[in-house]
Amino acid sequence: MALKLFFSFLTSAFLLTGCTVSKNYSPDKKFSKEQLQEDYTLLRNILEKKHPSLYWYTSKDSMDNYFQQGYQHIEDSMTELQFAWKIIAPLTNKIRCGHTSFSMSNGWNKFIKNRKIPFFPLHLKIWADTMVVTANLNIKDSVIKKGYLITAINGISNHHLLQKMFGYMAQDGYADNVNYIRLSNNFPYFHRNIFGLYKTYSIEYLDITGVEKKALIPMYDPSADTLEKHKRFLPGHVKKLSKRQRLEWIRSLQIDTAQSTAILKLNSFAKGNLPKFFRRTFKRLHEENISNLIFDIRNNGGGDINNFVFLTRFISNSSFKVADTAASIAKNFRPYSRYIKAGFFDRLALVFLTKKGNDKKYHFGFWENRNIKPKQHNHFNGNVYVLTNGLTFSASALFCNAVKGQSNVKLVGEETGGGWYGNSGIMIPDIILPSTKLKVRLPFFRLVQYHHIAKKGTGVLPDVLVGPTVKDVRDNIDRKTAVAKEMIRKNN
Repeated sequence: MALKLFFSFLTSAFLLTGCTVSKNYSPDKKFSKEQLQEDYTLLRNILEKKHPSLYWYTSKDSMDNYFQQGYQHIEDSMTELQFAWKIIAPLTNKIRCGHTSFSMSNGWNKFIKNRKIPFFPLHLKIWADTMVVTANLNIKDSVIKKGYLITAINGISNHHLLQKMFGYMAQDGYADNVNYIRLSNNFPYFHRNIFGLYKTYSIEYLDITGVEKKALIPMYDPSADTLEKHKRFLPGHVKKLSKRQRLEWIRSLQIDTAQSTAILKLNSFAKGNLPKFFRRTFKRLHEENISNLIFDIRNNGGGDINNFVFLTRFISNSSFKVADTAASIAKNFRPYSRYIKAGFFDRLALVFLTKKGNDKKYHFGFWENRNIKPKQHNHFNGNVYVLTNGLTFSASALFCNAVKGQSNVKLVGEETGGGWYGNSGIMIPDIILPSTKLKVRLPFFRLVQYHHIAKKGTGVLPDVLVGPTVKDVRDNIDRKTAVAKEMIRKNN
């Protein structure tokens, strides 16, 4: 019933405005059982032939069973959205590779852009089995307020609710901290796609005094909301920023000369003309004789390995490598080239930069053999406090591994979402399924970290564990930054 309600809203939205966006795309179009089976079988074949870590954390027997289960669940025709969340999401979760995720087709993304679709009304900060309200978008609802603890939704307890939702989300090994942050950033989006849309929700909660209560609350309908201040909470909403503001969001530097402390925030290793920014940053730190650096990578999902290497050279005290192993199981995309969207230089790199080893895998020798030396000019020799959480992923996790254990470096915060032992990536083209046009990312190399730990499936663990608390959420306190500053104060 809930999913039917959701799709009725999509159909209405399409009938009202769809023709102005895409003349050829309809969100309620259903693909036949045979079309979906063909897409699914193609995806399975590509993953089995090309994915370097399909059986890294899930045995082949188990993965074969999951493939079969997914195929059997295609019992009838489905829309693109149904196929994505009912079939593809649970499958990619079983691989336990954070880079093997799916995304909707270009047609869907154009259709849904800027549309106002109803959804679950509460934003939540989530960790362990704790769910704290951070915003209630139904402004006329005076019952459930910021700081209340949600204990159940529609009769499903926190624990079982989160376990269910985690089954639809990609992660490295067992480093599920990334999923707590994803849900905290956009719980309404995930709840709607996994459980469907309801006109009203039964909420069990604890108020500020700890009293257990129940309430029925309506779904949030953004089409009826004219308050600009709520736009920042809408799923998919992106505030228009100037070029300078976009750069400042990607990377920024603040310096407190009185405390001899700098705060460097880096939200990506992918954009922002980073080599130039890093050179200027560490030159300034040297010129102003800064002795403490708080390096915030809590929103850094990774990016270009070259940028991670460039930055690490300013902080690492010893030579390092990117990987002990960086290898693929194939040298090209054939016979599936037409379904894999890879760049020209990616294809060239596979041919000219990989070499078959004794293990019959194709090794990216540049990242395995290159010995990288620290920078001499403007190298930072002060104390470094790296702030981490579940969104510290991919290249950010590589950075954490590279500097962890160094005497002047402390990781402060939570376990990273990026795998500590390693991850799959370097080259990540999209598989585009021919009928539904859904996209599934295909990491092509298995990267085992330099001086890697035993394969336990965790993220990089912090030196100083600082998790969220209910009080911090209620009072808008950034505890991780506060702890780092207190450590600096004590050292001073």
